[in-house]
Amino acid sequence: MPYVNIKITREGTTKGETSTTVKEKQALIKGVSDLLFEVLGKPHNSTFVVIDEVETDNWGVGGILVTEHRKQAAAKAG
Repeated sequence: MPYVNIKITREGTTKGETSTTVKEKQALIKGVSDLLFEVLGKPHNSTFVVIDEVETDNWGVGGILVTEHRKQAAAKAG
């Protein structure tokens, strides 16, 4: 009985959205479930997938908040 926990930052990737859409979450869950079936033969009906969305102020990379990291990256790019 596989359990997969996907952690992503909470932000919209689709224009006009402020968080991951239901359609995107469905695609993630299906993709992970399909992969576990294809690689390990794990049946879909016993595969559990949980998606946790985390605010960018609650996630760090390189010693700083993701929010600040993205600001710095945008400033360098633009």
